[in-house]
Parts: sequence; structure tokens; C-alpha cells
Amino acid sequence: MRSTTCLLMRFGWLAGLAGAAFPCPGQSAGGQPQALYSTGFEFSEGYDPRYTLVGQNGWVSDGSGSNGLLTNFFQGDGQQAFLGYSPPDGTNATLNVWHPINYVPAGTNGTLVTFSALLAITDSSNTNWDDFRWSAYNFYTNAVGTNTLGASRLFSLDFDNYYLTINYALDDGKGFVSTGVSFTNSVMYQLVISMDFQNNLWSATVNGVNVVNAKPITTANAVLTLGDVDAVWAIYDPANPGDNYMVFDNYKLSAQSAPSIAPSLQTVGLMSNGQFLLQVYGAPGAAYTIESSSDLLTWLPRTTLNSSNGVMDFLDTNAPGASAKFYRARSAP
Repeated sequence: MRSTTCLLMRFGWLAGLAGAAFPCPGQSAGGQPQALYSTGFEFSEGYDPRYTLVGQNGWVSDGSGSNGLLTNFFQGDGQQAFLGYSPPDGTNATLNVWHPINYVPAGTNGTLVTFSALLAITDSSNTNWDDFRWSAYNFYTNAVGTNTLGASRLFSLDFDNYYLTINYALDDGKGFVSTGVSFTNSVMYQLVISMDFQNNLWSATVNGVNVVNAKPITTANAVLTLGDVDAVWAIYDPANPGDNYMVFDNYKLSAQSAPSIAPSLQTVGLMSNGQFLLQVYGAPGAAYTIESSSDLLTWLPRTTLNSSNGVMDFLDTNAPGASAKFYRARSAP
């Protein structure tokens, strides 16, 4: 199977330029996805907003600080979960909340795991600001697989509420690295993290913008399993925490068989001569065929790209004069 991503671009007779990534009609990134866990935190699912999130429907925590449920923070979307706002006990510097998954990728089946969630970061009303993160953990068992012995953090995606920047950290002990992408308080974002356990790679997009591409899930030869994906409140100064908080919803995890992380396409822009430039993000060393269409029915191959670091540019010299054009990237045979 070949993984595929589409991108819609409109230019020419329309004022400006618009682009959005979406699944290609009739195309699949791999085998049928297997749902690992999904929740919208709704009352109908058994979530009661009078109580903390932790303790309901299998959600657990490490650390202290407030967490719970809100209604219509995302307007018209029912209930959402949150963590942050009220200070933790004592000198606790982090609060992790998660729902155990304990998934073991088997062979080539189900080795591509996708996590997605809606999120928004609400700013502090005081002069203290913290970080909010999504961290993936593995889990490992005894020799016969009957008892979980522990877990280690694989990687994290960080939303720094002081600088309003998005950063990431691996398990190499080198700390956080800036992605060069920023965010805005109280704005809803769609986060998607793809984890290719067969090739030890992960990527992340925020509202379709690639923020991390093909980084190692582990640099330390950690066990390649998925224990959980945690929402984290990381307090900058435990003695002076902010009253900022992260709201999140539509928390989903699925697994499927696929050759690797699906390529993603991102707009660079329309050149002064009318030619159109986009970037392709994929697995390092993999080859991708770029195709274009004017109607989503007939697709014409344009070129095949590959790159040692997984980032490639495509310049469409046939764009001038087109009123609308669709692009897709497909993993080449």
C-alpha cells in the first residue's frame, strides 16, 4: 500500500491563495485503522463535570494540580477536558494525566499509530506562565508479559505559554528544540502526531502545518511500545505557578498497517512569476511522486522527489493561468 496526502490550492482568478491538506478521495494511507482509544469527554460517555477528569473512565495522573471537565469551551462541541489553573500541592512541578493504552505494534501490522486531539491554551491572569505538553511513553513488562514493570518517556511536543512557541524534545537528554512555529492563546488547534514504530519515526502537525518531521521515537534504544500519550502541565516555577490551563477534546488513538508516515504537503507560496512552490515532508530517504489535478478525477504525475532529511521542495512551473489546482504526494514504489 502507498501512503497518500492531498493538498488543495486556489490561485489565479481568486484574490490571494488558500491551501488545506485533506485525505485524497478514494485513497488510504494504509490498512483499515484499528481504534485503540477515543473519547469526546461527553456526559453520555459517563464523564461528570462535577468531578475531576482523573478517576473517571480509567483516566489516571501523576503529580497534583487541578484537572476536570468544562462545557462548551469549544462552542457547540459539548464537554472538554482541561488541566492547569489551580496550583499543585507543595513543590510539584508537573501534572501528567493519561488513559493507559499499552499497545504493542506487531510485525508490520498496526505499526503506524496516529494520535489526534483538539486543544487550546488559555493565558494566565497573573504574571506567571507555564508549559503544556503532549508526551508519549512506552511500557515494558516482565519476560512473560504478565506484569508492567515500568515506562519511559519517548518524546514530547511542548507549548510554551511564555514565548508562545511550539517545541519538541526527544529522549536524548538534550532538552527542547524550537520548531519555529508559534501559537495564539485561546485559539483551538488540531494536533496530529504520527508514530511509525517499524521505522522508529514520528511527525506532528498543528492545524495541518508540519511542526516536527521524521524524528526518532527513541534515540536510546527504548522499547518501541506505546503505553500512553499524556497531557502535561509543566510548571516553570513551582512556588509561583500560572493560572493558565490547557483545554483538550476529541482525544483519539488508532493504529494501522502502512509503509511509513504519510507524506504531508505545505504551502510555501505563489511566486512573482505565477509559479507555485510547496514543500513535501516525509520519511528520510523515501521517494514520493507528486501528482496534480484540476478536478480530483484525473491525476498527472509531475515529478518524483527524495531527500536524505525528508524535506523536499516542488515548484509547479505550470501553475500560471490555472484557476484551481489539487496536488497529492504518494510514496513511490
